[in-house]
Amino acid sequence: MDETAVNNAGAGSDILKLQLQELTAQVLDLKMKLETLQRENNQLRRENTQLKRMPLFVASVIDVLENGEVYLRQQGNNQEYLTQVSEELHAVLKPGAKVAVNNALSIVKVIGNIYDSRVRVMELEESPEVTFDKIGGLKNEIEEVREAVEYPLTKPEIFRKIGVEPPKGILLYGSPGTGKTLMAKAVAHQAHATFIRMSGSELVHKFIGEGAQLVRELFSLAREKAPSIVFIDELDAIGSMRTHDGTSGSAEVQRTLMQLLAEMDGFDNRGDVRIMAATNRIDMLDPALLRPGRFDRIIGIPLPDAAARREILKIHCRGMSLSRTVNIEELLKLTDNATGADLQAICREAGMNAVRRDADAVEQSDLIYAVHKVRREPAIMDTRMYR
Repeated sequence: MDETAVNNAGAGSDILKLQLQELTAQVLDLKMKLETLQRENNQLRRENTQLKRMPLFVASVIDVLENGEVYLRQQGNNQEYLTQVSEELHAVLKPGAKVAVNNALSIVKVIGNIYDSRVRVMELEESPEVTFDKIGGLKNEIEEVREAVEYPLTKPEIFRKIGVEPPKGILLYGSPGTGKTLMAKAVAHQAHATFIRMSGSELVHKFIGEGAQLVRELFSLAREKAPSIVFIDELDAIGSMRTHDGTSGSAEVQRTLMQLLAEMDGFDNRGDVRIMAATNRIDMLDPALLRPGRFDRIIGIPLPDAAARREILKIHCRGMSLSRTVNIEELLKLTDNATGADLQAICREAGMNAVRRDADAVEQSDLIYAVHKVRREPAIMDTRMYR
């Protein structure tokens, strides 16, 4: 009897242990469910609070007055009003800043400057891989560009020592494909500054004042990110001579141009912002753009001569497998009046022809074939407008 009682007691103990383990597991499971429900509850509370919160409106600070008063203009309806702020907020507010206000027109928080998304994407995040070593010829032109754009940002002490103000802007002009945009890429790589690039056509918009607003925000961003370089490609899209044809589209382009003129050399200090621009049609540009003070240096980018073409071909053939039969001097005779872009296309086509033949290297015949393919139209370009 005693042994049976002991066995029963042991069995009962095992059952209790199993029950305890099951209860412990249930408790852990319930704790996990409780934590999940608490997180969901907190999330719902936050969403509920957000839904009950009064909406905030965006306003611009027009002026910061004495006695803790701020002069605001609400965006959208352009209503203007005065409001009172704390001493801490009064000390940090500046004209032009964006703020959030509630229904009582009290400032809740400072937002800072808000730029159009089209302006923000113009800022170059990564520097191009193009360097001045990858530009053949144009030795004097490159030096002039570096003196006007790069050196004032990288060596400002030299200009202070001499006591001379560096050029405010440079304009590159010449035939298509001569390397104007390529030079801007090299400047973006070399100069340790914010580089903002855009095309003139990006400033031409349908609605009245939209292009001028983009120009204002573009230069505001450049001043905020200074030292900076603003590069305007295809300047003739908005910088052509002003006419009186009476159309609304022409009037809008002229408004954008006048805003650009004011930003380049107006009463407001541009700060440490350098301007580069490029165009194929300098003959179309408005005279107000070309005067000193806006573009202090106007640099013509000529068609490459024989020596420059030799350098360009060597640069583009540098990474290619060339046969011993390749004779660069012979190509120079076949590429008279060719631009740098033409020469790059010739090297690319020669390489593609070698790939088509499944060859190990590019032959002279590949290069000659590429010359005839790229330059199949023998008409000589009219370069009188670039002189």
